[in-house]
Amino acid sequence: MARVTRPGQVDSPAPTASPVVGVALPVPEPWGGYLQQLRVAYGEDRAQHIPTHITLMPPTPVAADQVEPLRRHLAEVAAGHARFEVLLRGTGTFRPVSDVVYVQVAQGVSSCERLERAVRGGPVSRDLEFPYHPHVTVAHDRPGHVLDRAFSDLEAFTCAFTAAAFRLYLHTGDGVWRVEEEFTLSE
Repeated sequence: MARVTRPGQVDSPAPTASPVVGVALPVPEPWGGYLQQLRVAYGEDRAQHIPTHITLMPPTPVAADQVEPLRRHLAEVAAGHARFEVLLRGTGTFRPVSDVVYVQVAQGVSSCERLERAVRGGPVSRDLEFPYHPHVTVAHDRPGHVLDRAFSDLEAFTCAFTAAAFRLYLHTGDGVWRVEEEFTLSE
């Protein structure tokens, strides 16, 4: 496991406010950047600060003293799960329940589900509002015509990659998700 910083990111001291954590599989380049720029183009400005990902633990407020036990748990989870192949293909939507359009995980679903259960089975528990469904969000809370366009624009999208690691992200209220640590899956 290695601490990861992005270009221009300053390694800041531990936050004093109660942090919000998230855990996700990153979608690698060039696809991650491509999908992120589309999300921004669909009018979701906050997407500039949300790396393209498959969620394993959604945004979850934690006490500052829970972050270190969570890190230890995530290291154990990574050591106990093997790398796997992911195929993203086509689009889906959660409408009318939720105004979300996403790229579908066509291969790697069961591996994502096992990882998600293991991640949420640790020191930070998180009830889910909806059953877990691995996906890559490309439009969220946008007007109907924008959601329709996103659904159409990406219906032929496809990419494949090896999921070799997942990341712990931290948000301290400034709108920016920062990579706190990356956890490498076993080979």
